[in-house]
Amino acid sequence: MIKVSEIAKKKVIELMSDDGFNPTTDYVRVGVKSGGCSGLSYDLKFDNQQQEGDKVFEDNGIRIIVDKKSFLYLVGTTLEYSGGLNGTGFVFNNPNANRTCGCGESFSL
Repeated sequence: MIKVSEIAKKKVIELMSDDGFNPTTDYVRVGVKSGGCSGLSYDLKFDNQQQEGDKVFEDNGIRIIVDKKSFLYLVGTTLEYSGGLNGTGFVFNNPNANRTCGCGESFSL
């Protein structure tokens, strides 16, 4: 399960609408890929189609898709949004990460 904070929900709805996606029927696709200074990096984009093997969740009114491989790395993660002085953007609060980089965009297990 992936959780979505209230602030992240508002930003997702805003950005999906700006990009021509419907927040009530389309998805936030969250994944993990190789790369980044800690070995793995997060991937977030909007999508309107499910793929075979995708896991689908809904939290706080946001529909989330995670591919089967990424799901193992993301169980229990909360998607948050930061607008502070250290940078603006989505933040993954991942309890599975042993180490994260300074920018918070990559991690290792």
